[in-house]
Amino acid sequence: MVGIITYGVYIPRYRIKVEEITRVWGANANDITGGLGVFSKSVPDLDEDTATIAVEAARNALARRDIDPGDIGAVYVGSESHPYAVKPTACTVGEAICATPFMTAADYEFACKAGTAAIQTCMGLATSGMIRFGLAIGSDVAQGAPSDALEYTAAAGGAAYVIGMDDPIALIHRTCSFTTDTPDFWRREGQDYPRHGGRFTGEPGYFRHIEGAVRLLFEQTGKCPKDYTYAVFHQPNAKFPQRVAKVLGFLPEQIRPGLVVPELGNTYSGSSMIGLAATLDVAKPGDRIFVASFGSGAGSDAFDIEVTDAIESGSFRRDAAPLVGQLLANPIYIDYARYARHKGKIVMQK
Repeated sequence: MVGIITYGVYIPRYRIKVEEITRVWGANANDITGGLGVFSKSVPDLDEDTATIAVEAARNALARRDIDPGDIGAVYVGSESHPYAVKPTACTVGEAICATPFMTAADYEFACKAGTAAIQTCMGLATSGMIRFGLAIGSDVAQGAPSDALEYTAAAGGAAYVIGMDDPIALIHRTCSFTTDTPDFWRREGQDYPRHGGRFTGEPGYFRHIEGAVRLLFEQTGKCPKDYTYAVFHQPNAKFPQRVAKVLGFLPEQIRPGLVVPELGNTYSGSSMIGLAATLDVAKPGDRIFVASFGSGAGSDAFDIEVTDAIESGSFRRDAAPLVGQLLANPIYIDYARYARHKGKIVMQK
């Protein structure tokens, strides 16, 4: 069966505390941190963008398992912050990991679920026999306009998953999606920052679509929350995934390992994929993991995943690349001025 062969994550070391952002804009820090449950967020370095983050995540994935990059027949990068409007990030990643030229490549966009859509594509290509391995990446340097609610959570980071059928560390038993035309969040061509429908993003955006995908998968598999060891939901903040987990019947201990948003922020296309990686960092053979991503616009992808014995075999080396907890450790905190420079909100005149 098709599944995850290996995975890797990259998170920039720079962070800004939410209280520093509230200091600048005069917001109530307790309202922001208490309401959203986010206390700091990652910030890209001056020379980091979606492409460099995707490359580092892919290299970390390949460090964990001996895979010939030439056997990677597809590279897909999901993001809403690709460096170029016309020039694929996926080609850059493929070249950097020596997977070119015999591969198919494309960039995906579907707000925060573009990376999980890439996983689904790789699953189809691998099971059809068209490719041996596919590389699916969710990577973003998320945008948020100054003083907008998004600025308090929009972060940087990415996760890469090699998908195939050769001794996977985790089987993907089933996946399904729930999609409608719900304009809860958007950014037109040429605009620097996205706009959103405020609370409309929660309902009927986030909650309707995740609950729809989850219940559809339960119907298709005959399973329920108690059949899973862990669960991961898209993390725009800490409040939403905890609320949807409770509504669906999942327990706090099931989502705790993958709930990284309080210190990381919302990495958009990388969000649920980094949460899954954090869960795989502690998972054991036989553990069952439920994953549901969400992308505004709007849709959700749900996955039924089972960890295999291969995760503890000699062919997979979990400690050969940084764990999510290690990437979150020892941050370098910066003030708002440096953050604004790193994010291109202010630019030096030459």
